[in-house]
Amino acid sequence: MAKTLIGTYEATIYPEGKGYTGAISLGFAPDGTRQRLKRKGRTKALVKDKLIKAVKDLEAGITASESYTVRDAVHDWLSKGLKGRSENTVTKLRILAETRLDELAGELATSTLREIHSVLKRAIRQAQARDMVLRNAAELVTTPKGTDGRPSKALNRQQAETVLKTAASSELHAYVVISLTTGIRTEEARALCWDHVVAWVHDLKSWLPVTEVGFQHKKFAIYVWRADRDGGDTKTRKSRRTLELPKLAVQALRLHHVRQAAQKLQVGEAWQDRNLVFCSNVGTPLDAANVRRSFRRITKSAGIGTTWTPRELRHSFVSIMSDQGVPIETIADIVGHAGTSVTETVYRHQLRPVITKGAQTMNIIFGDSRHG
Repeated sequence: MAKTLIGTYEATIYPEGKGYTGAISLGFAPDGTRQRLKRKGRTKALVKDKLIKAVKDLEAGITASESYTVRDAVHDWLSKGLKGRSENTVTKLRILAETRLDELAGELATSTLREIHSVLKRAIRQAQARDMVLRNAAELVTTPKGTDGRPSKALNRQQAETVLKTAASSELHAYVVISLTTGIRTEEARALCWDHVVAWVHDLKSWLPVTEVGFQHKKFAIYVWRADRDGGDTKTRKSRRTLELPKLAVQALRLHHVRQAAQKLQVGEAWQDRNLVFCSNVGTPLDAANVRRSFRRITKSAGIGTTWTPRELRHSFVSIMSDQGVPIETIADIVGHAGTSVTETVYRHQLRPVITKGAQTMNIIFGDSRHG
């Protein structure tokens, strides 16, 4: 058994098993138990190096054991660092945290890899704040490049009509109709409450919730004031908007309201009343993944394949509005963009009249065959 001085601590290194163990006495805890810091290794030199590092960590205020890993840091962050986040957000971050960047670089989009990398950096940053690690190794690496994300696409008018017809027999019918005819985001649809579905009461010259006045009116609107996001707010302040509903959407919501009332009676005490327009069979919030699967079943039955996602109903709304000659400024207001730049950038392929207007105008001015 050899003794050596490491910093101000006396260390003991002794053979154990197939290698060596080094120990430093840290005195006694308040309860009287002896505190010892131990490190193991194949050789005395390796154990001594580990003890030197451990002493440096102690002097820097780092209290984690040698076995404290990135997995431990992520687990601590998921359990203690996400207070106030929605259940869906916590679930998403937990799934991302369980992946490995390099292994998935050839499978996931670069944007998803960035999210995973962000989770790791935030988790280790919390560990640093708690003096569990000395530095944030995740800050020292670059996010690997992944696959190119699939560009969003839009239903044309004929496809949209087919999807609407097919969705009529689905529990997702009203969800599809509202998303396609108003352009609201999927997270806004999932968070929509019945109190925010309002009718114009002509006699009172006021908008009132349908929960109070019913559907026996001519004009209806939705307050898009919430979203299934952290804190429950919409994506931006501009995203908070009030949208009048087309007749097709009103009819779908009226039928949906009746179906939901019947579902409440059927479920009885198991119903969890969250006042949500779109919810599970027991009243709980819809899971985004389940919505995607249900929507793909609809598109498959409609004969357009299974590569579509609910968010593309919003793209389809922009496309159809654009085809009808609606100004981009109006479209930006309806979909909740602060200006037209995002609408033009993200939905450029859907804004067909905007893209083709220049060529059409040149044809009119110069003629398409005059200089042939």
